[in-house]
Amino acid sequence: MLKTLSVLLAAAVLSGCAAMNQLSNEVSSFGPWPSGRQPASFTFERLPSQQQQPEQQQMLENAARPALVAAGFTPTSDSAQATYSVQLGARVSADDRHYFDDGFSSPWGLRGFYGHPRFGLGLGYGRYYPGRGLSPTYDREVLVLIRDRQSGQTVYETRAASSGNSSAINSLLPAMFAAAMKDFPNAGVNPRRVITQITAP
Repeated sequence: MLKTLSVLLAAAVLSGCAAMNQLSNEVSSFGPWPSGRQPASFTFERLPSQQQQPEQQQMLENAARPALVAAGFTPTSDSAQATYSVQLGARVSADDRHYFDDGFSSPWGLRGFYGHPRFGLGLGYGRYYPGRGLSPTYDREVLVLIRDRQSGQTVYETRAASSGNSSAINSLLPAMFAAAMKDFPNAGVNPRRVITQITAP
């Protein structure tokens, strides 16, 4: 009996650890990706505002690159030879839509953090909320836009959102970008739930 209880307890602990290493994402994807078209070389594109925050943008690119490679794309440093350009964005906001003090504008109608109103990386802190203490729930979201460099057409747009009691997003970025690109090139059902693994930094 004691042995059985020990086995059950160990299984419960392992299950709990696995759950802690998983991230539940709500994913929505859009785009006129042509039937039969294959992924090819890509380069990251930074808008002028993003170029003023190179460290934050590099963090996004490092986190998104494995997800793009897993989808079949090949990174290249030669933008002239790249078939596609990829733009990235991320944001964090409190669930009651009170904004952080160090904000930027975002395409979701929220203030965010670094630079351009459409693409930035949000790394903020929550305010004190009467009756709720210092830990509101935070909404986190990443965005990937893939464009054909020759035509300039956006051929795929995908975003992944998650929520939690921390505004920290750095360690979650790889898992969120993996969720965003998981069903590429299909648009799928929007929104849909995608579970990904949180990898150690």
